[in-house]
Amino acid sequence: MIDEKLRTEVEAWIALDPDLATAAILRSWLKSENEPEIRAAFSGFLQFGTAGLRGAVGPGPSRMNRAVVGRTAAGIASYMKARGLTSVVIGRDARHGSEAFTQESAEIFSGAGLKVYVLPRPMPTPVLAFAVRELEVDAGVMITASHNPREDNGYKVYLGGNVDEINYNGSQIIAPTDALISQEIAKINHVLPRGTDWIDLDDGVFNRYVAQTAALTNEVFPSTVVYTAMHGVGTETVQAVFRAAGYPDPLLVTEQCSPNPDFPTVKFPNPEEPGAIDLAIAQAKDVDADIVIANDPDADRCASAIRDGAAGWRMLRGDEIGAIFGQYIATRMAERLQDKAFANSIVSSSLLRKISHRHGVQFQETLTGFKWLSKIENLAFGYEEAIGYCVDPAIANDKDGVSAALMLAHIAGDLKARGSSVGHFLDEIWDQYGFYRTEQISVRVSELSKIDEVMESLRSETPKHIAGIEVLKFDDLERPKDGLPATNGLRFFLDEGVRIIIRPSGTEPKVKCYVEIVVPSGSKSDRAIAETILARLTPELSQLLNQSEPRTLRASLASHLHPNGSHQHP
Repeated sequence: MIDEKLRTEVEAWIALDPDLATAAILRSWLKSENEPEIRAAFSGFLQFGTAGLRGAVGPGPSRMNRAVVGRTAAGIASYMKARGLTSVVIGRDARHGSEAFTQESAEIFSGAGLKVYVLPRPMPTPVLAFAVRELEVDAGVMITASHNPREDNGYKVYLGGNVDEINYNGSQIIAPTDALISQEIAKINHVLPRGTDWIDLDDGVFNRYVAQTAALTNEVFPSTVVYTAMHGVGTETVQAVFRAAGYPDPLLVTEQCSPNPDFPTVKFPNPEEPGAIDLAIAQAKDVDADIVIANDPDADRCASAIRDGAAGWRMLRGDEIGAIFGQYIATRMAERLQDKAFANSIVSSSLLRKISHRHGVQFQETLTGFKWLSKIENLAFGYEEAIGYCVDPAIANDKDGVSAALMLAHIAGDLKARGSSVGHFLDEIWDQYGFYRTEQISVRVSELSKIDEVMESLRSETPKHIAGIEVLKFDDLERPKDGLPATNGLRFFLDEGVRIIIRPSGTEPKVKCYVEIVVPSGSKSDRAIAETILARLTPELSQLLNQSEPRTLRASLASHLHPNGSHQHP
C-alpha cells in the first residue's frame, strides 16, 4: 500500500509533468499500487556526478525525462541569470530521448530570456565543447549518456568564462557550481515559462571544428585504420576530420557506423567492455590493418587495438594509450611543450609523471573526471585511464575522441613509415621507464547503499595485507594530504610496486578498483612477474568489492587488519 506522503509527492509531480506519456505511467502505477516502481522513480532528484546527470529514461525525479530536464534547465537558467550570464548552446547525441530533451531545454532556456543556440543534428560531445568557446556563449549543455547502457540518457553542463572565481574556459562544471545549480532546481515547484525563440545553427561551427582538428598534424603519414563509432555519432565527424587532414578514409565497421540508440551489436556501448570491438578486430585481421580505433557513442572517448607480435590483436588499455600519446608528444612534437603541462587523473597510471619529468615537462594530477583536468592552466596533454584524452585543449577543453582518433592514426602512420609500429613503440616505452601494468576491476550493484557499506568498512578496518602483500601506506582521499580536493576514495600503496585505488563510479552504479603494478623493465620475465602479482590480487579485490554486508567484509579481512583497525601506516 502506497502511503499518503508518497502518493501526494507523486501526484504533485504528475501535475507539473509536461510529458503526457510519463504522467500516464505514473498514474497507472498509482492505480495498481505499484510501490516498487514508484519508490525507484522517487528516490531523489538526479544529482550531478563525475560527468553531469545520468540515469535511465523513465518517469519521476530519479529518471531522465522531460520534467527532470525542464527543471534542470530552469535551475541552470536561474543560476546563470543571477550572475549576468545570458547565452547557451545545446548539443545532443542520438540516444532515446535526446531529441525531446533538446526541445525541452531550448523552450525552457528561451522562456527564461536566454539567447539559445542549438546544434543542427546529433553530433559528438567535443563539437559542443568547441561550440561554447567558438560562439563565445556563457554556457553549454550536451544531452548524452556517453558510454552508459542503452536505457540511459544524461545532461552535461559547461560554462564558458570565469564564473564564481573559477576559470571554466568552456569546460564542465565542478563543485560548488553543481551544488548551487541543484539548489536552484530544488526551488522549482511551478509551471515553467516556455519560449520559441532560439537559433538552429547551420554547419558553420561544425566545419570550423573539423578544420581546427585537422590542423593537429602538419604531415600526413597514411595508415590503414579500421574505425567503429559503436552505433554512436562519431562517423560523420571522424570522416570529415580525416579528409580535411589529408588522411585516407578509415575503413568503417558498417554494422556499427550509423547512430542507433538500441546499440544492437553490443551489450554495453563502451569500447572497453569485453566483446565491444570484436567486429572491428575481425575486420582489421581481414584487411591487414595497422590499427583499430573506436569511439564511444558520443565520441568523447577513444579506444584502440593493435597487432601485438605473436599475441595477435589486442585492446590497448587506456593507460597504454595515455603513455603512447605522452611519449610521442614529448619526443616528436616537443615544440608544443614550451611552458606547458601534462596531467592525468589520480586513478590513471603514474607513468605520465615519469615521462614528464624525463622531458622537463610540468606535471599535475587531478581528481577523476575531465571536469578537473580541463581546469589546469597551460595544459598540453591530459588523459584519464577510462579512454579519455585531450591532445589539444585549444580545440575542446574536454576529452575529445575525434582529435584523439586522428592523432592515433598519425602516430600509427609515422611509426609505419619509420619501419616500426605502435606495439614496438610501446615496448620502447617499457624499456625506458619500466613496465606499468594497470587493470580496473568494477562491480555493478543494484543498491547504491552497498557501495557506501564497502567504502566505510574499508575505512574503519583497513587491511594490512592484500593477497599476502604488505600495505605500506593508506590514504583516505576524503581527507587528502597532497593538495587535491576531498573525494570519496581510498588509496593503498603496497609492497612489490603495487598501488590500489577504490572509489564509487561517478556515472554508473558501480564500485571501481584501479590497480597499478610497476616492475623495472619490459622484459618477458618482469612482465611475467607483474602478471603473477595481478593474478594474486584480482580474486581478493573482487571479493572485497562484492561484499554487501559490512560485518561480512570485516570478517573476510579479520586476519589482515592493522591492530584496532588503525589507519596509521608507515
